[in-house]
Amino acid sequence: MSEGRFNLSALAVRERSITLFLVCLISLAGLVAFFKLGRAEDPAFTIKVMTIVTAWPGATAQEMQDQVAEKIEKRLQELRWYDRSETYTRPGLAFTTLSLLDTTPPSEVPEEFYQARKKISDEAKALPVGVIGPLVNDEYSDVTFALFALKARSEPQRLLVRDAETLRQRLLHVPGVKKVNIIGEQAERIFVEFSHERLATLGIGPQEVFAALNGQNALTPAGSVETRGPDVFLRLDGAFDELQKIRDTPVIAQGRTLTLSDVATVRRGYEDPATFLIRNGGEPALLLGIIMREGWNGLDLGKALNDEVQQINAELPLGMSLSKATDQAVNISASVDEFMIKFFVALLVVMLVCFVSMGWRVGVVVAVAVPLTLAMVFVVMAATGKNFDRITLGSLILALGLLVDDAIIAIEMMVVKMEEGYDRIQASAYAWSHTAAPMLSGTLVTAVGFMPNGFARSTAGEYTSNMFWIVGIALIASWLVAVIFTPYFGVKLLPEIKKVEGGHDAIYDTPRYNRFRQLLGRVITHKWLVAGSVVGLFVTAVLGMALVKKQFFPISDRPEVLVEVQMPYGTSIVQTSAAAEKVEAWLAQQAEAKIVTAYIGQGAPRFFMAMSPELPDPSFAKIVVRTDNPDEREVLKHRLRKAIAEAGQRSAGACQSTGVRPVLAISGGLPGHRPGSAAPA
Repeated sequence: MSEGRFNLSALAVRERSITLFLVCLISLAGLVAFFKLGRAEDPAFTIKVMTIVTAWPGATAQEMQDQVAEKIEKRLQELRWYDRSETYTRPGLAFTTLSLLDTTPPSEVPEEFYQARKKISDEAKALPVGVIGPLVNDEYSDVTFALFALKARSEPQRLLVRDAETLRQRLLHVPGVKKVNIIGEQAERIFVEFSHERLATLGIGPQEVFAALNGQNALTPAGSVETRGPDVFLRLDGAFDELQKIRDTPVIAQGRTLTLSDVATVRRGYEDPATFLIRNGGEPALLLGIIMREGWNGLDLGKALNDEVQQINAELPLGMSLSKATDQAVNISASVDEFMIKFFVALLVVMLVCFVSMGWRVGVVVAVAVPLTLAMVFVVMAATGKNFDRITLGSLILALGLLVDDAIIAIEMMVVKMEEGYDRIQASAYAWSHTAAPMLSGTLVTAVGFMPNGFARSTAGEYTSNMFWIVGIALIASWLVAVIFTPYFGVKLLPEIKKVEGGHDAIYDTPRYNRFRQLLGRVITHKWLVAGSVVGLFVTAVLGMALVKKQFFPISDRPEVLVEVQMPYGTSIVQTSAAAEKVEAWLAQQAEAKIVTAYIGQGAPRFFMAMSPELPDPSFAKIVVRTDNPDEREVLKHRLRKAIAEAGQRSAGACQSTGVRPVLAISGGLPGHRPGSAAPA
């Protein structure tokens, strides 16, 4: 080796104090970064979907399609990244879902949604008179970190909503909370009920009643009086702000003036029929949905929310409770714990193999390379804004088996050179001069294998892009550790190794090496046969792929069971609620079902990233069942399917006679999966 040639390994060994300082600095920085990195269940990716809701009271489903939805869809087709639009209509309502192309750059999505808003706003002027909206929701991608159910027996919901508003303001002050949504609130209504026979007797028509109400509730500017001081504004106080004012509304009938209470009953109530109902544990409830800030540590937020909810429950009046329905912190904690377990198992396996094959000192040198490499990865992750999630943690677990390869090569080269008679300083320099370039080439080739994940222009590519970056960063970090720090630790920790007489040939003149040479010689002699065998095995593997089940992600380890109740289209929400209530009652008797939450009239909020909430439909209900672990989830799924099959056989005749045949679909929380295993209830 030339003395004048740059050698990073020799430099690291020569400047030992600087190298030791770097080891301590990287270890400390990696430890700090590990605890500071954000924790999330899924990586952030752009959901390229928005929804549009349009109302036209009194219109049929066909009129909604022809005169409202079709016009909106035609305007949406003008968008640059338009992919498709899907519309579901029912009398008086139309729900349109706009999907952008999968190849839409994430940076273009907000602008595309803005353009969609503009086009819909322009088209609204051409819609029929009486149309309400369109109402655009471009925050469809919000993921609810945690859902808390607020319940109070025998309390009117309008009062429960006020309590929920108070709790909402309180939860907004918890660090890491971006916003809090109140879900399941039923709109209040004032009902004016009158008898047509009585109106006919008094000579009053319904239109006169409506005109009296509209005229009395009108807000009319009355001007102002200019004074030497502030202007005095005049107000005609006729707006309704309490029930008695509505009851006292004058109605003129055949020259007589009556009050509305003389001809009608005025009462307060809720929208009838309801559009969305939520039950938690079989009781009506409101949900508070917590949205986490970007890049926040989900474990910290989960702990802060638990502490705050405990304080809230201690202050709530008797009979009112705030309980957890879903919580991503549990899944995040499980993912991090799994990574730590696999990390220590991998480290233990590496150390045992190295101890057995090379001795305990060599094993320690190789084992130190793993935490040092991970410390460098954590620092880079913190600097680039990457979080711990299922993709980054999976990538680190995948990379664990590759992190020690370069360190083993470097320390093995050092041991061999010491056996050839080199002193430990000279032997340490070979990690750079002879093995650095081949190790770097192998590292880059391995990282390139994940390049499609890093640069794919699709939602799947965006979701898994960190797989390429994390594996690549980890492998390059392991190479740096192998050529800088492994030689340093080798000089410090390796024992005195005696020179083997006979040089290089004597070192490898062992029975095992000789048997390997013989095998390698036969392979080279019969190279065409070996090459043909490799090609044949490759073709066999390709053909065998047809027999292998294909899926982009493995089965989810989330503990929820999702049950969908689909009644015949057009069924009222009352009937759907009754059908869902029977399923809830059965689930309440199962030991595995810890938390049962039913959403009647539309789907559950997006409580994990890959789930798409179903649009409003009175004939649809979704029941989310929380279990303690995936094993209990599978047990409950199997038992539920069996119970549904038995119930379906018993009720087959009743279904044929009534024509009502609800369908249940069950899944175990697969990301983005629409359950396909349906059975009649």
